[in-house]
Amino acid sequence: MYSVVIVLIVLAAVLMCLIVLIQESKGGGLAAGFSNLNTMGGVRKTTDFVEKATWGLAIAMVVLSIAAAYLVPVQRSNGSVLENAPVQTTTPALPNPTQKADAAAPAAAPTAPAAPAAEAPAAAN
Repeated sequence: MYSVVIVLIVLAAVLMCLIVLIQESKGGGLAAGFSNLNTMGGVRKTTDFVEKATWGLAIAMVVLSIAAAYLVPVQRSNGSVLENAPVQTTTPALPNPTQKADAAAPAAAPTAPAAPAAEAPAAAN
């Protein structure tokens, strides 16, 4: 249902763009090119139709937007957001499979890198 409302909003927006382009502005607009409609229904009736269509599409877009806000799909869960938060766990480092460990040798504890030796003064002869 939500998708149908979104499609209707897009359709109303496209029609609104076309109607606004057809409307007669202060400078003339594209409505002057529709002389067939002006002669059949009269100039005043054509502008009345275009104005009513503009208002109708604007109202339709507002109503459909409100309907879309109520119809938006939501994911419902029974727990709180904090309960569903991902838990970070640390995993032990696995040995490198390309290195072969000697089964008889005990595992050596990792050692810290050696500190550089301090320079000693030269002995006097």
